[in-house]
Amino acid sequence: MAKRLSVIDVDLCVGCQCCMFACNRRFAEAGLSRSAIHIKSVGGFERGFVVTVCRACSDPPCARVCPTNALVRREGGGVTLHMNKCIGCQNCLKECDIGAIFWDKNMNKPVICVYCGYCVDFCPFDVIKLESIRGE
Repeated sequence: MAKRLSVIDVDLCVGCQCCMFACNRRFAEAGLSRSAIHIKSVGGFERGFVVTVCRACSDPPCARVCPTNALVRREGGGVTLHMNKCIGCQNCLKECDIGAIFWDKNMNKPVICVYCGYCVDFCPFDVIKLESIRGE
């Protein structure tokens, strides 16, 4: 069954970015540059944070605009990226309604959530959750 990340309660987020660091570790790297989940402040600590991550759209606009079919709609929602087909046009980046596609400048390729849930285990406040979704 397909999975997707859900933001359970953004008010619990303290902006620690542990999820971002965990995601970046998928590439065996330290830092945040290749994370597929982003946390940002909405105007100071007292105003809280925004969690931006792929929501596994059932009809993903990023896949519709990909000229090489590098982004393929995944059963149950979201997309799968075929790096070898990506030409770095950034159409997907521009088309994502919620800004959940990030860009790897070194590789000139999108960074997209693979719904592994690794980040969930590192969120100390249970802000995010990996949930099963039904196929279509």
